[in-house]
Amino acid sequence: MGRLDGKVALITGGARGQGAQEAELFASEGASVVICDVLDDDGKQTAATIGDRATYHHHDVTLEADWASVVGAVLTEHGQLDVLVNNAGIVAISPLVMTTEEDYRRVIDVNQIGVFLGMKAVVPHMVERQTGSIINISSVAGLMGSPGMIAYGASKWAVRGMTKSVALEVAPFGVRVNSIHPGIIETPMLDEFEKWGIMDAVMQRVPVNRKADAIEVARLALYLASDESAYSTGSEFVIDGGMTAS
Repeated sequence: MGRLDGKVALITGGARGQGAQEAELFASEGASVVICDVLDDDGKQTAATIGDRATYHHHDVTLEADWASVVGAVLTEHGQLDVLVNNAGIVAISPLVMTTEEDYRRVIDVNQIGVFLGMKAVVPHMVERQTGSIINISSVAGLMGSPGMIAYGASKWAVRGMTKSVALEVAPFGVRVNSIHPGIIETPMLDEFEKWGIMDAVMQRVPVNRKADAIEVARLALYLASDESAYSTGSEFVIDGGMTAS
């Protein structure tokens, strides 16, 4: 038996990196997985690699109409939606005075508004069924300040707060909402750190002295998606190699 047998999971930003690992692991544990992204070629390939338990949908998380469309498609195809992983996210690194309004709004739209719209889209169905798990991917940048990351940090602190607010609203209806706060994870997002030449400095803040593999975050998401975490809601789950311990 799998830990997610009979469950249907929707994973945004699932075409590659962390989201793809979550999709693969969830499917291996018995879930039917719906992968969403704007990277269509990568998303289709990821779904094909996983096999019959995975499907792919083009989905822009910043558009409420896209959320309505994809959630409607999931319910038509599967009749239920048990897990939402709000994984889609982007990063922009620049000092405050070099950050344009356009850059700031772009990060907020994907990382913050996307999570808001996702929760809003799935909560009515989950409340009606009296069950469900929403997993919002925040960051260690949502737990502490980081120079050069005003937009990213703002968005991830917001995800932390939204998670707690919605968790309190829906707890009486059997729906759980938690946030995951990854540190330095080996995904394409790290390209931005390499571009600015700050990876070595960042790694000096990680006591275990290594990057995490995306599967390590996926395993934590699996726990929160499963019934094993039934008593956890409104909580922050940190996976950062000790980065925020000091």
